Amino acid sequence: MDKILVTGASGILGSAVIQRLLQKISPQQIHVLSRNEEKLIEMQSKGFNAFRGDYDDTDSLEQAMIGVDTVLLISAGDEGDRMKQHRNVIDTAKKVGVQNIAYTSRCLRDRTSLVNTLMQDHFDTEDYIKETGMNYTIFRNILYMDVIPLFVGKQVFETGIFQPAGEGKVSFALRKEMGEAMGNVLLNEPFQNKSYRFTGTQAYSFYDVAAILSELSGKEVKYTPVEASDFEKMMLEKGLPASMVKKIVGFNTDIKNNQESETTNDLEIHLGRKPASLKAGLKLLFDL
Repeated sequence: MDKILVTGASGILGSAVIQRLLQKISPQQIHVLSRNEEKLIEMQSKGFNAFRGDYDDTDSLEQAMIGVDTVLLISAGDEGDRMKQHRNVIDTAKKVGVQNIAYTSRCLRDRTSLVNTLMQDHFDTEDYIKETGMNYTIFRNILYMDVIPLFVGKQVFETGIFQPAGEGKVSFALRKEMGEAMGNVLLNEPFQNKSYRFTGTQAYSFYDVAAILSELSGKEVKYTPVEASDFEKMMLEKGLPASMVKKIVGFNTDIKNNQESETTNDLEIHLGRKPASLKAGLKLLFDL
C-alpha cells in the first residue's frame, strides 16, 4: 500500500484505523476527506493530505483519490441517499484507477429476512463493489458495543432497560477495537476479495447487559422485554420522531431474531488479543 484514502477519518472508527496505520506508514501516505474546516486544518497540520468534500461531491472525491492505490470507504449515515453516496465513491475510485477498495459493512446472519431494511444498503454496496472488478476487502462489523448507552438511555440505573429485543443476543464489540483490527488487515493482508466478520467472542442478551450493569454499579438494573407495538407507543409518547422509532424497533427486532448473534474469531486474530468483554466494555462506556 503506497497511499490510502480513509473516508470518515474524523469519526471514532476512522480515527482508530488511522491511529493503527500510523504505526507503520507516515501521515503523508494517508489522504482524508472531510466537510469540517476545523478538522481539515488539524489534519493538514499533522501532515495528512486533507481534502474538503463529501460523498455527494464527486469532484472532491476525485481530487482526494489522485495518486491513491487504496480506498477505505467507511459507510455513510442513513440520513441521505446512502446507496448513491456509496456508488459515487466506488465509481470515482474505479474511474481514477484505484486498485483496492475496502468497505465497512455489517455482520448480520441473513440479508433476506432483515426487519431493519436500512441494513440492506450494506449488502447492496458489497454487491456493487464486487461488480467493479477492483480488488476488495469487506469488513462485516457487528453492532458496536458503544451504542448500548444509546439503547438503554441515560437513566438506566433508575428506570431499568425496556427493549423489544426478547431474548435475542448480540456479539457486541467496541468500535475502537474494530478500527484497530481493520488497520492491521489493511497494513498486513493483501486484497484478495475476502470478507472479515468482526464480532466479539461471546453473544449477550439485554438480560446480560442488565446483570453486568447491576454488578458494576451496585444498583439493581432490570431488563423488561416489551412488545414492539408497546415500545413504539412509549417512544412516540416521549416525543421521538416516528422515523427514529421505526429504526430503533427495526434494530431490536433483528436482535430478537438473532441476526446479530454470530461469533467468530476474526476480530481476535487481527487484534492479536481477545476483544473486550461486555463487562470491560460497559465499565468503560458507563465510566463505572
